Amino acid sequence: MFTKPTRTDFPSIKDANFVCREFWLWILVIFLIIFRLYSVRPPYKDNDKIRLTARVSSEPLVFSDQQRITIERLKIYLPLYPEINYGDTVVVEGVVSGDKLKSPKLVKIFESQNFLFRVRNKIINFYKRSLPEPHSSLIAGVTLGSKSALPEKFWADLKKTGTAHVVVASGMNVTLVAGFLMGILVGILERKKAILAALAGVWVYALLAGFEAPIIRAAVMGSVAFSAQAFGKLSSASRALLISAAIMLLIYPFWIYDLGFILSFVATASLILFEAKVRRLIYFVPSIFKEGFSTSLAAQIGVAPIIFLAFGQFNPLSPLINALVLWTVPMMTVIGMLAGVIGVIFPILGRPILLLAYPMTLWFVTIIGMSIIGI
Repeated sequence: MFTKPTRTDFPSIKDANFVCREFWLWILVIFLIIFRLYSVRPPYKDNDKIRLTARVSSEPLVFSDQQRITIERLKIYLPLYPEINYGDTVVVEGVVSGDKLKSPKLVKIFESQNFLFRVRNKIINFYKRSLPEPHSSLIAGVTLGSKSALPEKFWADLKKTGTAHVVVASGMNVTLVAGFLMGILVGILERKKAILAALAGVWVYALLAGFEAPIIRAAVMGSVAFSAQAFGKLSSASRALLISAAIMLLIYPFWIYDLGFILSFVATASLILFEAKVRRLIYFVPSIFKEGFSTSLAAQIGVAPIIFLAFGQFNPLSPLINALVLWTVPMMTVIGMLAGVIGVIFPILGRPILLLAYPMTLWFVTIIGMSIIGI
């Protein structure tokens, strides 16, 4: 029987106007991002001889005979010594060649006097003194996103097995830390309070990690997702995630090329879209593990394809390898950070705590080693 449609079957003029305004607002935002992207491009052309003075805003990559820093999107390869650390200010000269600086010369280096950078370096040195390689570098990478001390072979093995993302400061690590904290706190506090406490833990982690740009982005996006879970507004979370990403790109549009930014955005989007569904599917998992596992698995849904593409080597076993090692990452991160902070002040107390992570690093290194044999 045909029924006459009522007024409620059609969108109101007010709703239509709101959608229209929002549509044009997003068009404007996209236009502004594109405009910013092209307006802030460095004015360098190939074969230009330039002199750059800038702070090193990401961890230098260290190879067997050289180290690489990136300044204003230019890759600069320099000798191993003098050693350059994240946060240092450098003066370099060279000739522009595509995305590289040819014949670079390190004119001067100013060590960072920033308190957080110094604490970060002290924590990394504490790891080096307390654990053998590659365990110490793995902890430093997982905890602080530091790749400078990773043995070259181990770094190559991580890329071959599709697990290099573990030592990239990104939303993946922050999401896993939040999930691990949730797994602990949800058994102690009400869910909403547990989420808010996990959020506080994420920002403490971001602070102690030196407030590196990818970590800040990940913490912002993670805060959006977990706040939405706390207050049950997933649609608002999706919009807030887009808004936060848009603001970040307006501030620095080159982040759109940054793997850390992409992983942060996708991991958080996956958390918003899939975490609740995954949690319902794994109803058989004990409550103490369910939160952390559902968070990790939800993030993996979106992040895994990007990881495979970004590191250039597709390994069919990578999902299995990730499944075998990924559970260790949140625990290594939390233990590593706790031990690092205590160890910088009281090394004799920090080392026993750090040793609690050794079974996880041993498992991780062993799985990677066994996987390489089969590749």
